[in-house]
Amino acid sequence: MSSSASAYRELARTPGVIRIIAAQLTARFPSGMVSLGILIHIEHMTHSYGAAGTVLAAMSIGQAVAGPITSRWMGRWGMRPVLSLLTLVYAATLTALALAPLPVPVLVALGLIAGLATPPVQSAVRTIYPKLVNSRQLTALYSLDASLQELIWVVAPVLVTFLALQISSVVALLAVVLIALLGGAWFIFSPEVGRVRIPRSRAAFGRVLRKPTVILTTSIGLLFIGATAAIETGIVATFGEGGLESGLVLAAYALGSLAGGLGSGGIPMSPWSTARRLCIVALGSALTLVWLGNPWWLGFALFVAGVGFAPALASMLAATSASVKFSETAEAYGWINTGQLIGAALGSMIGGFAIDGTGPVGAYYVSIGMVVLAAVVAAVFHRGFPDLRHRDASPIPDTEQVPVIT
Repeated sequence: MSSSASAYRELARTPGVIRIIAAQLTARFPSGMVSLGILIHIEHMTHSYGAAGTVLAAMSIGQAVAGPITSRWMGRWGMRPVLSLLTLVYAATLTALALAPLPVPVLVALGLIAGLATPPVQSAVRTIYPKLVNSRQLTALYSLDASLQELIWVVAPVLVTFLALQISSVVALLAVVLIALLGGAWFIFSPEVGRVRIPRSRAAFGRVLRKPTVILTTSIGLLFIGATAAIETGIVATFGEGGLESGLVLAAYALGSLAGGLGSGGIPMSPWSTARRLCIVALGSALTLVWLGNPWWLGFALFVAGVGFAPALASMLAATSASVKFSETAEAYGWINTGQLIGAALGSMIGGFAIDGTGPVGAYYVSIGMVVLAAVVAAVFHRGFPDLRHRDASPIPDTEQVPVIT
């Protein structure tokens, strides 16, 4: 823990690190609000959860499709132009969803556009990191990033639910728009974003998936995040949609992840790190079965699971960074994000069907099965992860032919 604390103190003293982390967390904060905000608003407007779910599904499809594409655009046209345009389109679309009494097919179309226009802030900032700190600080920075993002999932759902139910769903969605614009502007105009130029990738679109580490982290991320979505579905089913216990148990999961991520920042990463960290998540998930109806036990079990969550994510991010060229990093992270979105959708869907068939316990079994499979994949294919114990996580430099006069 002392090595982690020392690493974080060094990061805090590095110019620009605190600013860019705060800016990107603010810019990404709407991602923790928008799904619940749209769900509540569309249901209030149409009195149909089916319509609300369809709009959300369209948005998720848009995000999954656009992630690698818009991330790659940043290497072609620059981060600031791409992020600025997408932020404005995203905000305008959500404003229309909030204010205009439109038929369901139009609402679905707007949901799709909002998904397609979701700014790739996550890909952008993780591309900036290798240029912001020295190479030996990278693994600690990825751990810090993976840990602090848990604050979004603790605070954002509570805030949007409070606004939607205590004031109005329109106000809740407009709050999402306001935070997206202000947070987006803070991130876009941060000096670090202006200083980093992503080289234009010469490889064909999607070719980065030929890198074993990228396809491995994308596949593991799909299973890993799918497991999280399934267990969240099971928790809600256990205590009911309005149950205070659900929020407290999920908060324990996020706090465990925060603690685990902060505590692992100074630990060198080997090819086995991802598998080991996923085993901690699997252990905590399995402990839920001991006493399913008790919120205190579930909170403890998921705190244990959370201790492995951010460290596993950090090891996958660092491995990806060390395995691709700098010009390919944004697209690689875009594909990883797409895999996670697909996993979240599959986990929620399969978990929901399991609940219908066997009750809440079905979702827990789905979650345990998915995270165990993720750990098995990470262990079997551990050679696909670079050994970062004796090297840094910096991307492979882009090289080009140098003309020689003979």
